[in-house]
Amino acid sequence: MVSETEKGSKSNGLNKSTEEIFEKKRKMIDSYSIIMILILISAVLLIIFNLKLPAGCMIIAGAGLGVLIVRKAAELNKSFKESLNEFSSLNERKDDVIIDFSHRIREPLNNLVIISDMLMESGLQKKQKELLETFIASTNNMVTTVNELTMQSAGNLSYEHRKAIRFNLLSTIQNTIELYNLKDRANIDFILNKKEFSDFECFGDPIILKQIFLDLFNTIEIQSSERVTKVAINLKKTKETGTESTIALRIQTDNPIVLINDIGVEKSLAARFISSGEGTFSQEFSANSTVLNIYLPYANPVSETKQNIASQKIEELIQKDKIHKDLKDLRILLVEDNLINQKITLLTLRPLVHSIDTASNGKEALDRFGTTSFDLILMDIQMPVMSGLVAAEKIRALESTTNSHVPIIAITANAMIGDKEKCLSAGIDDYISKPFQPAALIDKIKKII
Repeated sequence: MVSETEKGSKSNGLNKSTEEIFEKKRKMIDSYSIIMILILISAVLLIIFNLKLPAGCMIIAGAGLGVLIVRKAAELNKSFKESLNEFSSLNERKDDVIIDFSHRIREPLNNLVIISDMLMESGLQKKQKELLETFIASTNNMVTTVNELTMQSAGNLSYEHRKAIRFNLLSTIQNTIELYNLKDRANIDFILNKKEFSDFECFGDPIILKQIFLDLFNTIEIQSSERVTKVAINLKKTKETGTESTIALRIQTDNPIVLINDIGVEKSLAARFISSGEGTFSQEFSANSTVLNIYLPYANPVSETKQNIASQKIEELIQKDKIHKDLKDLRILLVEDNLINQKITLLTLRPLVHSIDTASNGKEALDRFGTTSFDLILMDIQMPVMSGLVAAEKIRALESTTNSHVPIIAITANAMIGDKEKCLSAGIDDYISKPFQPAALIDKIKKII
């Protein structure tokens, strides 16, 4: 049976025992080569002294040793190629597992993201909304983790830009702590500086702040699993202008741990979220504590008069009506084999789009395309019977005999490097990977129509 250590070694390269065998064989070939050279040199010297018989024996011995060296080198080369093929096969299997995991996890994550977005717009009460914000932050952290795994590079991390809203920083942090404390084994003891809540009203995205704190809490748990850690959190304004304030968050633990990793591309989520919010941070370590200072800029809430509010509402209604008219007359074909995903996408689009037909695989999509005129096709990629890529290629082949072109947007859980390029090469116009925000899909539809 192969041990876990050996498996891990194989996954990173040729295992240690194989390397040792190769090294022994290489040294043996080197030794034989040196002996052969010495024999041939001796044969030359014997020839010089006219000792032809022993020189001939030396040459025959050297030639025999040369044949042996060639055979050993060929064996070594063959073994090396076999090991490389085995390593390549292991890597391919590993990649297949990652791709399959990515696809499987992105489907339910996409549904969570879309449903959460819809719930946020459903007029929830304050407590319900705070609970949902924390749920979205946790889901987003999971999305980020999946992105990092599947893209194999932290540099490909992207951040969703949500609509800025008015919220209270202190209340948001307090709510995140309260929800953390609902865990069965919460091992963090929080001390939150409760100043006047009115001092921390701001305009921005509370979910980003929650994602930062959720990542910090997770880091504390990992590094302090054997004990309860006391965490003191303080807020204060360090800089204020007419439109913006810089909020200083001071987080102190009672043991020396690294709260944020900021080295190289493997920076922690918190570090990258702070950076994405144009903030900065610093850490101070002592023998029995860590102090983390985070500085984040936030827009100040605008004091709105009734007239301004009315004007804004009228403008929003006009804009919304315009968008609705632009989209409602579209006839869209949604190609999706998963019925749950199909329903979720329909829930997203039904309020805006008048007519949406569905197909459960590429062949059905092709059949419908041949009998019905569509303004847009939303195409899943990984489907039974006929994949989205094949269906797109066949649609483009049919269109090549006419002057028509129906835009196709790939909606897919395939998010590995190169998947977008595969879609574009098949004739697909645009690409959105799951999970996505509903607004992102609407924006892509508006841009492509």
